Amino acid sequence: MRSLDFTPLYRATVGFDRIADLMDRVLATEVAQPATYPPYNIEKTAENAYRISIAVAGFTAEELTVEVREGTLFVSARKAPDTVERTYLHRGIATRAFERRFALADHVKVTGAAHEHGMLHIDLVRETPEALKPRRIEIARAEAGTQAVLEGTAVQS
Repeated sequence: MRSLDFTPLYRATVGFDRIADLMDRVLATEVAQPATYPPYNIEKTAENAYRISIAVAGFTAEELTVEVREGTLFVSARKAPDTVERTYLHRGIATRAFERRFALADHVKVTGAAHEHGMLHIDLVRETPEALKPRRIEIARAEAGTQAVLEGTAVQS
C-alpha cells in the first residue's frame, strides 16, 4: 500500500484540500479493487461529454446498480442465485459481484445509463454554471450631463 503525506501541502496552501482528498481516495481505491474486473472504457464523446462503458456480460439490468454519492459514481452488480444446477466444463464468463467507483470532477453530471449487448453505458456531461462562464462586461460611455454631475459632486464634498 502506498502512503503519501500531504501535511506540507496543507501548511502552504488554502483550498487545495480536495485535491489531497482525491489523491488519498485514488490510492486507497487502487489497492481495494482489482484493476481488471470488470473491464471498462472511458470515452470523450464531445467537448463536455463522456461515456463510461463497462463489460457486464451475464448480468441483467435489474442486477446492476448505478448511483452518484458525494461526487463519486458507484457501479455495482449482484448476481441473483442460480436456481438451475449447472455443471461447467469451462467457466470463462465471470459473473461475480463487483463494485467500481469513479471520482467525478466538479459540475460533472450523469445524464443516463443503458444496458445493451452485455455492456453498461453511462453517459456524463460537464455543465459549467453560468457564474463560472466567462462573460463580457459592457463599458458605459460617460455623457456630458453625467460628467458634470460627477464633477459637481466631487467639488461639494
